[in-house]
Amino acid sequence: MDTAWTNELSIGNAVIDSEHQNLIVMIDRIESMIKARDVSSLSQELEQLEHSLCAHFVNEERLAEAVNFPFDKNKQEHLFVLKEFQRMKDELLAKKGAWTDSAAKDYSNFLSNWLSGHVIRRIC
Repeated sequence: MDTAWTNELSIGNAVIDSEHQNLIVMIDRIESMIKARDVSSLSQELEQLEHSLCAHFVNEERLAEAVNFPFDKNKQEHLFVLKEFQRMKDELLAKKGAWTDSAAKDYSNFLSNWLSGHVIRRIC
């Protein structure tokens, strides 16, 4: 992904902006590990990302509720992303580094594309 945080990505909420920054860093690290087939660090990093995603989604939902923002569509997206992430995580860990270059690219693209859409869509 190699995305750097810029002020243009800010939604103006310090907590959410900080979480988005953290997610960008984590996904960049995971993509590097996937490409390098660094299985020894990948499991822990995926667990940490999953925890961060869950916490982030809860925070977004609470914020939306506080300002009476209709959040049903976003909540469905969050459930989908968590389900797909879990599937991807299980596949990666089961393969223990024996994934193809195209599979590595698919995993990286899923994470990058989701995060790009998630953060950028929020500011448009």
